[in-house]
Amino acid sequence: MPNQTSDHPLVVNVTDHQSYPVLFEPLQNVPELLLKSGHQPGRVLVVTDENVGALYAEELIGRLSELNWRPRLVTLPPGESTKSMTRLSELYDSALTWNIDRQTPVLALGGGVIGDIAGFAASTLLRGLPLVQLPTTLLAQVDSSIGGKTGINHESGKNLIGSFYQPAFVCSDPITLKTLPEKEWTSGLSEVVKHALIADPDFLDWLDENLHLVLARDEPAVATMIARAARIKATIVSLDERDTGVRATLNFGHTFAHALEKVCGYGRLTHGEAVLVGLKAAVLLSGKNSTKLDVERSMNVLSRLPMPSIPESLAFGDLIDAMRTDKKRAFGNIRFVLLREIGEAYITSKIDEDEAEMAWKSVFAFD
Repeated sequence: MPNQTSDHPLVVNVTDHQSYPVLFEPLQNVPELLLKSGHQPGRVLVVTDENVGALYAEELIGRLSELNWRPRLVTLPPGESTKSMTRLSELYDSALTWNIDRQTPVLALGGGVIGDIAGFAASTLLRGLPLVQLPTTLLAQVDSSIGGKTGINHESGKNLIGSFYQPAFVCSDPITLKTLPEKEWTSGLSEVVKHALIADPDFLDWLDENLHLVLARDEPAVATMIARAARIKATIVSLDERDTGVRATLNFGHTFAHALEKVCGYGRLTHGEAVLVGLKAAVLLSGKNSTKLDVERSMNVLSRLPMPSIPESLAFGDLIDAMRTDKKRAFGNIRFVLLREIGEAYITSKIDEDEAEMAWKSVFAFD
């Protein structure tokens, strides 16, 4: 797995005065890492879901207790529907009735859903508690745990209620990926390919050559992949913490993807599955607007990932309506992230609905 230690970590520099490491270490090291980051033993809130908790919470809670921490475990249902005001309120109740203070760390043990809701709770409880991200999925380890985006969904759209709130550190335990269901594994690969498409042509070549190993979860290949993908995310976040410039390119494919998740109903597709469809649409749309983009090379890699089943009744008009509520729109216009070429992404609001619909339909014709 990634050859990084707490002495030589990948570092996210969000401001001149704030930075934090992204570590690849066992969960059992978390109590010591808390101490190294300046937190003294006391109350600690561990937030997880039922699936991850059954696998890893007992060991983490036990290790924290051994080193004089007083942990409280909050276990939420798995799935995108957990990112709701109802579940957030339950999390608030559990924390506030336990007499937390501003030194109480919140440990987010799980995938992107737990990272988002626990992170948002940490950012708002007592106007801010220390946050530690402990991502257990591929998608979370290479993407969602890095960068400080937190939040919950609203019936109007995905992640419309949230905040930017950076963790004290991120600790990804490679062992947790071994228990990841196949669907979650391949879903996470969508974000990995996205990173390569927007920022690193050489990494896309590497993925093309080694995807068969990655799909088989070959440990050396996975280690290389995670380290490279996480570094891309960390580099971009370091340049643009608040999503006002280059960081917005990380939303490549997400205008389509978030709309698809909303129209299908949250939880019908994994986020990564929706992103895969969105990436294909965005590549094809990009190809219509740039002669420099190697569409075939891009689509060949994406087409090696399992395509989810999309309801036949889905109408593109419903997707457009969902896009109009997306938080990434500007001055009422739908914004798309497109590619001029592999490794060079840009943002535009000058795509008309007919172009977007043609790209969407071409996804299914291409397959």
